[in-house]
Amino acid sequence: MKPVTESQLRAAFVNCSKGEAKRLNPPRNLAELPWDDLDFLGWRDPGAPERSYLVLEREDGQLIGLALRYSAQQRGFLRSNICSLCLTVHSGNGVSLLTARKAGAAGREGNSVGAYMCTDLACSLYIRGRKVPEGVGGRFHESLTVEEQLERMRANLADFVTKVFA
Repeated sequence: MKPVTESQLRAAFVNCSKGEAKRLNPPRNLAELPWDDLDFLGWRDPGAPERSYLVLEREDGQLIGLALRYSAQQRGFLRSNICSLCLTVHSGNGVSLLTARKAGAAGREGNSVGAYMCTDLACSLYIRGRKVPEGVGGRFHESLTVEEQLERMRANLADFVTKVFA
């Protein structure tokens, strides 16, 4: 992913109002992020722990931002879950149901879509081996190359984004 500015981030959101986008807390270390290792930017809002944000760059260069809600339901630490984007296994609360309000009129009517994702939204880093899940989690040994796994993750994310616009 190419580095983005705070104003580019705020302008990218498609499923919240401009006022909500203006009030969101961007990552504190935006300039120092490992942009070369990110396929999308995802972060939890430190000021509102039930909120997360995800920004991705489409093939045409357009930035798409999604405001997500984090399910506050706590999972047991003995239970393992798998991220639907990157297929990383996490124990405890490492995977959460994140929901996105749909874009446009459907979202204003309260419709949303959800997916189980890495709670920290660091899928790109897990696939590349730059980050390891805490606890009893991990990555499956696959015959796919890292690039093929990244392509699968991008396709899974594209499917989720398509549902936001549907």
